[in-house]
Amino acid sequence: MATSTSIPLSEYLSKTYEPDCEYIDGELKERSVGEQPHSHIQNIIGAIFRENRKAWTTRALTEQRVQTLPRNFRVPDICILRSSDPHDPIIRFAPYICIEVLSKDDSLSDLQEKVDEFLAMGVAHIWIVDPWLRIGYIASARGFQHPEDGVFAIEGTAIRISLAELFAEMDETFA
Repeated sequence: MATSTSIPLSEYLSKTYEPDCEYIDGELKERSVGEQPHSHIQNIIGAIFRENRKAWTTRALTEQRVQTLPRNFRVPDICILRSSDPHDPIIRFAPYICIEVLSKDDSLSDLQEKVDEFLAMGVAHIWIVDPWLRIGYIASARGFQHPEDGVFAIEGTAIRISLAELFAEMDETFA
């Protein structure tokens, strides 16, 4: 279960946490991580973006700090940037895609505040993967919807990730 602790922003920005924590309006918030299905799906998605980085002109970063509000720093499981985006230590602009992988105890309602901050800062694509229920969601101002045909895709690009293929690869590892 995630917990929180009050600390100054300067302390958060000067320290490293394992795993990294989010900072929300003066409070350090632990994130739910650590289970193999979560980690494995995160690695598979990161590898897909790595393999396609030139064709898709993207960069995938795992557990990258993103400043969503003046006193809020979120840590998406996977942050996708355009290849041309700056290489700043902390992302202070809207990432191209933010991807969250649910941990066993997470729920969509747990993510709503984070999704709202991503949307407010201009993140165009927010994907959520639930390795436990083997489903995915696209988050938008209209809520959470399943991707059409079970594929995360961005119209007008070659970016396509099949949920069936993600879960099949996960099954190969756990077989």
